[in-house]
Amino acid sequence: MNKKKIKLFFRTHLVKIIAAFVICLGISLPIIALGRLDSYQRDYILAFNSFIIITSIVYGGIFVYFIYGFSHGGFAKLKHKSIGGEHLNVSWDEVIGIDEAKEEAWEVVSLLKDRARLQRVGGQILRGMLMLGPPGCGKTYLAKAIATEANIPFISISGSEFVEMYVGVGASRVRKLFKRARQLAESDNGCIIFIDEIDAVAARRTESSSGGATEYNQTLNQLLVEMDGLKEKDYNLLVIAATNREQVLDEAIKRPGRFDRKIYFRLPNLEGREKLFEYYLKKIKYNPDINIGRLARRSVQKSPADIASIIQEAALIAARHKKDLVGFEEIAEAMERIDMGIKHRVTFTPHEKEMTAYHEAGHLIVTYMHHPTDDVFKATIIPRGPSLGAVYHPPREELHTFSRERIIANIKVGIGGYVAEKLKYGTTSSGVASDFEGAMFWAHMMVWKIGMGESELIGDYTAIPKDQLSEHTKQQLNNDTNKIIKDCLSEVETLLTDERPILDRFAKELLEKEELDYDEIEAIFKEHGKSRT
Repeated sequence: MNKKKIKLFFRTHLVKIIAAFVICLGISLPIIALGRLDSYQRDYILAFNSFIIITSIVYGGIFVYFIYGFSHGGFAKLKHKSIGGEHLNVSWDEVIGIDEAKEEAWEVVSLLKDRARLQRVGGQILRGMLMLGPPGCGKTYLAKAIATEANIPFISISGSEFVEMYVGVGASRVRKLFKRARQLAESDNGCIIFIDEIDAVAARRTESSSGGATEYNQTLNQLLVEMDGLKEKDYNLLVIAATNREQVLDEAIKRPGRFDRKIYFRLPNLEGREKLFEYYLKKIKYNPDINIGRLARRSVQKSPADIASIIQEAALIAARHKKDLVGFEEIAEAMERIDMGIKHRVTFTPHEKEMTAYHEAGHLIVTYMHHPTDDVFKATIIPRGPSLGAVYHPPREELHTFSRERIIANIKVGIGGYVAEKLKYGTTSSGVASDFEGAMFWAHMMVWKIGMGESELIGDYTAIPKDQLSEHTKQQLNNDTNKIIKDCLSEVETLLTDERPILDRFAKELLEKEELDYDEIEAIFKEHGKSRT
């Protein structure tokens, strides 16, 4: 070995050589020192050092335990529940009002129950299913029904349970969850992981110097890795996730191979709402004369959870009134309480009460005679929520777009209260503020967003920064908005002036009864020879 190699060896391993020398010196010197002591001193020092070694091992073990705990999920338990499919007690027939989503989900149930059929044609079972739709439409319920029908374990967890401030904790919890699910899949021939509100953990990744963003990104990355890992072994494991905020999800989570199937939930139609009312009414004692079809028509745009809440609230109202059966009146009151708020008894001056009656009568008449899609089910001058009165006018059927006629009718209805006050008193009150806000919103949307202005300026001008729009263009848009409001105002003034006797009649009825329901409103219009638009 030449000198260059020796120098290179010492240069490369200098730190190791010094460390070895120090260790040898540290061991040899105590041994030499102990050899010079008498036996009593030597035994005392050995016993004392032995105790220090034991305590150091104990403290070191505690330290390692805490470090390991924080780096593998923390000491807070992951609050997932593993439930056998047979114990969920959610049958397929109990999932009501979401027939389209059920049809799509049934294919997944069939594959979970009979994997051999798919394998014969060389296919692979779905690894992930994403449930998308508004809250209360039965996403969790359908996931439980899938597990019940497939008779496999069901692990339910919320996306927020993965989110922690400590880096690495969320990712570790994801690993724990999938490890437990794989164990159940092997022992029970399948497993379902249900992650509710997945947007809490799977929203788009961000870059930030803070630890929170790093932890969040690591958790999502670990979820992506675990879902990819399901392909390595043929686990009969399905990940179902639910959210009502698809737009915020990271694109990586939605790509094929992870969440392969997307099921869109929509609010139930008329037939679905009838079935839901029938189902939930069976859980309480109710008057058999209740017209379920009428309830379904009155509850347009209600979710299954809304209908369940209405029936529960109606039962509470019936109990409060000491009734043995829930009737239509209790259900109607429950709807109004949920939609418009609880009644408040406020002391009005006679003038305030009369002005409120005329205000609501104006809304009522314009809705009944000019609105193409809505029915007037209730008018009241009993304060509910923040308002002193209200007209309850849900649409007659499911509508998914707004036509020009429908928007114009919304503007006219909003202005109706203002015009009625002006006709009666020659002035108005602050009660028109929220109505004007709504009317201006619709008029602004017509012109600025969807090209319905008189100038025929086409496009969504709200997408352009206002400092990039010319003053001429902004003036045209504002003029078109103002013209829509004025035209609607003129038509409503003509209508209520011509129908002044009906306006006075409704105001009088509201002053006497405080509330008018659907049948009473229909009767008054028929008495004056008027019919709905």
